[in-house]
Formats: sequence, structure tokens, C-alpha cells
Amino acid sequence: MDVLTPEEILIPYKPRALQADLHATLKRWNVLVCHRRFGKTVFGLNEIIRQALECFQPRPRYAYLAPLLKQAKQIAWDYMKFYTACIPGVQYNESELRVDFLDRRIQLLGADNPDALRGLYLDGVVLDEYAQMRRSVFAEIIRPALADRQGWAIFIGTPYGMNHFFDLYTQASNNPQWRTGVYRASDTKVVSQEELDAARQVMSKEQYAQEFECSWESPLAGSFYGDYILQAEVDGRICRVPYNADLPVHTFWDLGISDHTAIWFLQERRMGDGLNLIDYEEHNNVGLDFYISLIKEKPYVYGTHYWPPDGAVREYTTSEPRNRFAQRHGLRVRVVEMKHSERGWIADCVEASRRLLSRCWFDEVKCELGIRSLKAWRKEYDEKLERYKEKPLHDWASHGASAFNLIGMGFRPTAPPPLQAVVHFDPRRDNRQAEIDFNAFGR
Repeated sequence: MDVLTPEEILIPYKPRALQADLHATLKRWNVLVCHRRFGKTVFGLNEIIRQALECFQPRPRYAYLAPLLKQAKQIAWDYMKFYTACIPGVQYNESELRVDFLDRRIQLLGADNPDALRGLYLDGVVLDEYAQMRRSVFAEIIRPALADRQGWAIFIGTPYGMNHFFDLYTQASNNPQWRTGVYRASDTKVVSQEELDAARQVMSKEQYAQEFECSWESPLAGSFYGDYILQAEVDGRICRVPYNADLPVHTFWDLGISDHTAIWFLQERRMGDGLNLIDYEEHNNVGLDFYISLIKEKPYVYGTHYWPPDGAVREYTTSEPRNRFAQRHGLRVRVVEMKHSERGWIADCVEASRRLLSRCWFDEVKCELGIRSLKAWRKEYDEKLERYKEKPLHDWASHGASAFNLIGMGFRPTAPPPLQAVVHFDPRRDNRQAEIDFNAFGR
């Protein structure tokens, strides 16, 4: 196989100082959190090109992966052609977004069609805006594709809430085999201060913190519940919330089969005094029997298990209606009917859930993933009209949010008891006069 040396080809790319440092210090696994306009796409593409030119493996294969195939075409394809145009014998396949040269291949792909990625082998891959991809894309598809050739990966992007990108960065930061880095606009000076000041004037505080200062904490633009979760943090309502063995635990489910199933575990605090979210579970690719065993293993005494309307469809492992299967195993299930106003089911869910959120306490440890879901659940953005739709975006955050919405739509907290007055008669006085103790409840 022909092997090229750096002296034979001069790529028209002059990295900035930070980009050059990254090229020199990359490891096999890398997680890079970068502000907007850092130049991460150009950096990633040129790292792929360099690695391809210097690879000694037979028939090297590399990939650039964007959340959507159309994003790969719009954002990276012109860059790829520009930086590879000087390579002798280079060929471009426009329909497949593929570059071939000297038995090497680089392809631009989209994570929106995971099945199209199966069967590949890869020597290296850049996952651009990994926060906007499904968590399973790397674990189930890309990672096995790197195994045979001991390929490398660069996860790169801007924060999108505390989702799987945050999890990956946190884990990688404590692993010496991984290269990590956070590049904030206030530190890199890549974007001029004048431009940053102008951006602040048209962006919300949260948007600016996320996009330019790489904040994981900022609510996502278009988030339904982000501000409410931040208020819960300010109020101290995200803390350790103990289980009260004297009260029943109610559960609220978003049911899935190949997709995720999410379950919230709820107790009332005191009558009329709010709700405690004491636990949260989310899993996928397992049957209903798994979840029934899971909740029975917990030390809770259960009340009612609230399910969405699809709780009455047949369970794929037994061909029996799900709610009947669960009832046969000792669960008291209530399927919440999909009644809604003229505004629609989603609008009603959001309004009901927002009313509840100011009265909710969340266990910060057991409910961590569920809390992130509520913060990140957001509206779908219409790129053509440049505005948010009222329709929610279906992504990783949808499952926990949908399960929580069932609380607002299906659960009726116990009403506080009516005010009871105890009348005390004083025999030394006229019995027509009485002292009333309005605090003597239950005597």
C-alpha cells in the first residue's frame, strides 16, 4: 500500500494555537467540550485527513458523524472537499458524502439513521455534537466498528444539558486513558470580545452560558421545565428525600419496548403539602416482567401504578394486555385516559406539570437522571421557520418527562382536611359563650 509522508502533500490548513495543541496531544479516546465558533468541525475533519494519510493499515476507513445526515452535508462536506482537493487521485461521491484516495476512504454520516452505520469497520471517527445524538449510537454501533483495528474516537461538541455527553465527560475526566478539555469563549479569545458582547444582547443569559461558556447547568433553549427545575434547586427542593414507610408509594410510567421505559416513584409529603419524588428508574430493551421484578425488589409499600394509554396494549413477551399482566402479578394499575382540552394533550400535560413542579421535592441521588430529563425536555425547532414548534422533540429526555407528565394528568393529591373547630364550654361562664380552638385538630 502506498504511504504518503507529510512532505509529499501540503493540506491548506493552518491550525490555531489551541487546535495545534489538540492535534499534538490527542489520545485514543477524547472528549472535547468547545464553545461556538471554536473551529471544532474544521479541527475534527483535518485530524481525520491527517490520520488517513499517515495510516499503515490496509484499506483505512474513517468517518465524521453528525447528529443528522443533512447536517453533515451542510456543515462539513464543503470543508472536506476543500481540504482534500490537493491529494493526488482524490475522488468524491456526492450522493454518499464519501472521499476516496489511495485506497483510503473518509465518509460523512448521520446518527439519525443508526441502522445505516451497522457493518462498518473504522480506524477513527469524529462524533460532532455528540450531545445531540442517541446515547446508544456509539455504544452499540460505533464502538464495535473500532474494535478490530483498535481505532480512535473524538467526541466533540457544545453542552446540551446534563445528558449523556455530560456523563461521558465526567467519566473520562477521571480516566488517564482519555484526553478531555473544556474550551470556553472567555478563555480561548477565539471570538472577539466585541462579538461576544453583541451576542449577549440578543441571547438569553442561559443561552449564552451554554453556547459560549460551555455551561452544563443552563436550561436548554425551548425547554418546557428547565426554569422550574432551576427554581427547585434555588429553593433547596433538590436534596436527599427519605422514604416514609407510613405512606404508600405511587409510580408513574412511560412504557416502551425497544425504546426506554421510565418510572417515577412518588409519595405525598403531608396532606396538601406537596410531593416527594423519592426514586426514578429508566431502562430499555427489556420486557415488562423486568420492571415488575425491579419495583418489587425495592423496600416500598405501593399504592397505585399509573400507566399511559398504551398500558392496555399487548405485552410483546406474553401477548397479554400489559395492564392485565401486571395486575396478575400483584400490581394495582390505573391506565390514565387521554382526555384533553382543545389545546391538545401536550399543552394540558405541560400546564398540569408546571403547576405541580413548584410543590415537588426531588431526591438528588436516586432521581438524578429524571431531573436531567425534566430540565432537558424541550420543543422541536423548525429550522426553516426559525422558531420553536409546540411539539416536543423526541430524544433521550422524552421518557422521563412523559412519565412525569402522567403525575399532572392522572394523580390527584389528597386534599387537606377541612378546618375543624373544637368548642370548649366553661361552666363558670354563660354557656352561650365559648372559646374556640381552631388548632385542635383530631382531638
